[in-house]
Amino acid sequence: MTTADTEAPISHFSNCHLGIFEQLSRLQDLPALLGPAAQARKIAEETLGFFRQALYSHHTEEEKDLFTAVRQSANAGAERLQIEGLIEQLTHDHRALEKLWESLEPGLRKVAKGQDTTLDVLALQSLVQRYQAHAQLEEQAFLPLAQTILGRNEKHMAALGLTLHMRHVPHFAAHI
Repeated sequence: MTTADTEAPISHFSNCHLGIFEQLSRLQDLPALLGPAAQARKIAEETLGFFRQALYSHHTEEEKDLFTAVRQSANAGAERLQIEGLIEQLTHDHRALEKLWESLEPGLRKVAKGQDTTLDVLALQSLVQRYQAHAQLEEQAFLPLAQTILGRNEKHMAALGLTLHMRHVPHFAAHI
């Protein structure tokens, strides 16, 4: 209480009510914020699960299976040089994207748990933009070329298909 409150006690109660009204006004905003907060947690949780499961395995499949198959099947000369350049760029992109992801992952874990955090918005935007550009390069340049190169020999395409199939087939323990 201030000196003014002891001299005018009724004002004290009015001032308290102002604080109560202010807090009640903010409290009324809470329900509208719960939906976006729940959505933020859900998006963060789903993104963590997706990237944990898909990011590294996708990059590994491309680098070990697809890039290797295309490199081995490419014709010597200009075609092979073009493939090597694309593979070098795409592999470099993979490492950069993985590093960006790893910088964002701790903040996203906190968001998924509903904990306070300062998410690096610039890094998040960079990840989204760089991954979109990376996938666009693959879709528009590398994959059509890979289709052409591997399509020249049906055995090469079948071998890649079998490799991918075997990687995704559940492994069962042998019966003894």
